[in-house]
Amino acid sequence: MSKGKVHHDWILRRCCGSVAACILTLAVLVGFVALVIYLALHPSKPSFYLQDIQLRSIDLADPALSLDVQVTIASRNPNDRVGIYYKPLHAFTTYRDEPVTVPVSLPAIYQGHKDQSVWSPVMSGDSVPVAPYVADAMKQDIAAGYVLLHVKVDGRVKWKVGSWVSGGYHIFVNCPALLSASGGNAGGAFAMSATAGGKQAVTLKFTQPSYCTVDV
Repeated sequence: MSKGKVHHDWILRRCCGSVAACILTLAVLVGFVALVIYLALHPSKPSFYLQDIQLRSIDLADPALSLDVQVTIASRNPNDRVGIYYKPLHAFTTYRDEPVTVPVSLPAIYQGHKDQSVWSPVMSGDSVPVAPYVADAMKQDIAAGYVLLHVKVDGRVKWKVGSWVSGGYHIFVNCPALLSASGGNAGGAFAMSATAGGKQAVTLKFTQPSYCTVDV
């Protein structure tokens, strides 16, 4: 191999190495700047609250449980300079930590600075298998005049600062929903008659809007 060829290959390797080093340095610099911006702005997690829940129907036939509810749940972005992408999100209802409705998808949205968004999904569970004690416990609660459900939202969010968008972060929301025979008709809450085990029907109402716990 000629000296010219060896010299040419050496120059080519040096050039490729320099280009690769420049690209790597630029990537690290961009990531560092994004991290500094993110830490400086320190985005706060969104707040969620349950505005209303309508318990349309309930069937406590053993050994499964059927439930049909519509909820109105709102979220607010508390940040001044950080937007939030919600995608995807899934909502479902639980009773004593047992899912009693099938998860439903919520529309993916972008929430601007200080903006508020509202979803009103209908969630149903047809003959959902539950532990034997769950149906018995709900019958006892209905007879006592109250039922505590939990509306939960599970999914991912992304932060947006200017044109920069972060990676996805897991979000989990838990909203208590107390329906009571003595509760007030808050926020247009729906009253229904639920009959369990041949006992006399009782009227259950959503007591009041409730704040939700949010983990990101």
